[in-house]
Amino acid sequence: MKFDVLTLFPEMFEAVKQSILGKAIEKELIKINLVNIRDFSKDKHKKVDDTPYGGGAGMVIRPDVVYDAYKSVYEEDAKVIYLTPQGKTLDQKKVEDLSKEKHLILLCGHYEGIDQRIIDKIVDEEISIGDYILTGGEIPAMVLIDSVSRYVEGVLSQESIKEESFSNNLLEYPQYTRPEVFEGEKVPEILLSGHHENIENWRKEQSLKITKQKRPDLLENKI
Repeated sequence: MKFDVLTLFPEMFEAVKQSILGKAIEKELIKINLVNIRDFSKDKHKKVDDTPYGGGAGMVIRPDVVYDAYKSVYEEDAKVIYLTPQGKTLDQKKVEDLSKEKHLILLCGHYEGIDQRIIDKIVDEEISIGDYILTGGEIPAMVLIDSVSRYVEGVLSQESIKEESFSNNLLEYPQYTRPEVFEGEKVPEILLSGHHENIENWRKEQSLKITKQKRPDLLENKI
């Protein structure tokens, strides 16, 4: 899968080139291409924004600069996503749906946003990561890249994906490792039994119990 990210701050994305995603990039399972919108400014000072028509605080990113950046990476199969608090909230189903795409172009807003005309012209879908305001679309874009990449074939094992929280509208069961006893607390005996069927049943029970306690709304959605 290819991610083209249109941003004013490409240096922020070093974080998504680490760990599992870093290995996926090395294996060419995913590609993250960072496009600096400022590189397409025709202004000698590389200015990309201007004051809003009608007045108001802040600055708005110009449509022509964004359009030129977009054209530099456009391909016919690309899906353009604008990261904005006005979008539909990113959830597990949307993550899995997006992982089936071959090419995502992620548009990161900043300042007071982007001229509406370019949004109307190029954007296929608007996505939010929650009902709160951030300084720009870079962090939401990183969240989307991380969550979607995990479902790209080969990035993770199918077993790992199957057992993750939200994979079946249930939160994941608790995990334990060595030492067997920590600060007087012992690992649940069932996990030391070696009886795989009993362990699997215990984990299912724990997932259901934890979901009821922490996110009962997920069980309502499952009905």
